[in-house]
Amino acid sequence: MSKRWAIAGVGALSSVGRTAEEMFDNLCAGKTGLGPLRAFTPEWYTAQHLHEIDDLDAYPDVEGRATRFLLDAIGQALDDAGMPHDLAGVPVLVGTGLRELRSVELWARGQTKADERRLHFGAALRERFGADDTHTFSNACSASLYALSLAVDLLDSGEHDTVVVAGTDSITESMFGVLDRLQSVPPERLRPFDVNRKGTILGEGASAIVLRREPAGSGQVRGWLRGVAINCDAFHATAPEAGSIAEVIRNAHSAAAVRPDEVDLVLLHGTGTMANDTGEATAMAEVFGTEVKHPVMTAMKSMTGHTSGASGLHSLIMALTSIAQDRVSPTLHLEDQIPVAADFRIATREHVGEGPMVAQVNGFGFGGVNAVAIVEGTR
Repeated sequence: MSKRWAIAGVGALSSVGRTAEEMFDNLCAGKTGLGPLRAFTPEWYTAQHLHEIDDLDAYPDVEGRATRFLLDAIGQALDDAGMPHDLAGVPVLVGTGLRELRSVELWARGQTKADERRLHFGAALRERFGADDTHTFSNACSASLYALSLAVDLLDSGEHDTVVVAGTDSITESMFGVLDRLQSVPPERLRPFDVNRKGTILGEGASAIVLRREPAGSGQVRGWLRGVAINCDAFHATAPEAGSIAEVIRNAHSAAAVRPDEVDLVLLHGTGTMANDTGEATAMAEVFGTEVKHPVMTAMKSMTGHTSGASGLHSLIMALTSIAQDRVSPTLHLEDQIPVAADFRIATREHVGEGPMVAQVNGFGFGGVNAVAIVEGTR
């Protein structure tokens, strides 16, 4: 077996739950966080629905929500790991798509006061946790898995015994506006790998894990990170390149010392767009070959929306929970699988009872930044 790293604690929140456990239970129940657009002026846009976190007493929006989500997720992960809320000397690596861009938008509209110090996660992490070694990475939808790969490097170098990895994003009006123009007929639902999919719908939230080189004493272990791989093909600003995705999946398998037939569960990236789902499915079919019929697969964005920088670790945490509880959440709204994914075992209702132990987590971002992690459960 290859080297592996202990996942000692997890934390997560999204539109379908304010903790990892609540998220997983709601995903298994098929509850979606999709609701009417509230943060922005509905009359300005064609799309009218988002996967927003319902945390405001009144609208319009307020500043600092991505930071607030981040602090919440990290606090949960520290509690789960039995660690004090003191991260002095512990690296904190944060993946994000758009950081606090929403706060800048509110400032530009004159709705908040400008305070550039509050735009950097590092300031809030120092105040809340005493963190003095913080790093933020903006690598679009693979950002949190990209940060995870750097955490492995830090542990492997022997410089640190513990690293906190996180991802966070709130929905920004500029990104929502771009999608609204690109998707002139907005999707009513996010339907990953369905022939009638119309595009993606944004979501928001945060995720965090405590990663250790070795388990801490008698402390619990949520699971093990067996390997993670990243690459960047820069093929196109937005379009995926299936060959590059296949390569990063193979590299992750190699790093984890697993064969395709040993992967029991796959948390698909599954954005529900025409190009992304086709590219991901093509790569999966190429790497797994005839073994593609073995792993159970699911795409949680059908219920959380696309949570961008948080999405990779969201999937990783749900994969560990699936293994622990021997349940797999469904992929909603999937009625007719695209031809290239015809042989995939994508769960369309709660899946129980096959005892998956090794899971693959996919995350692919704009610019061809691809990341795949392999985790092992503890059940």
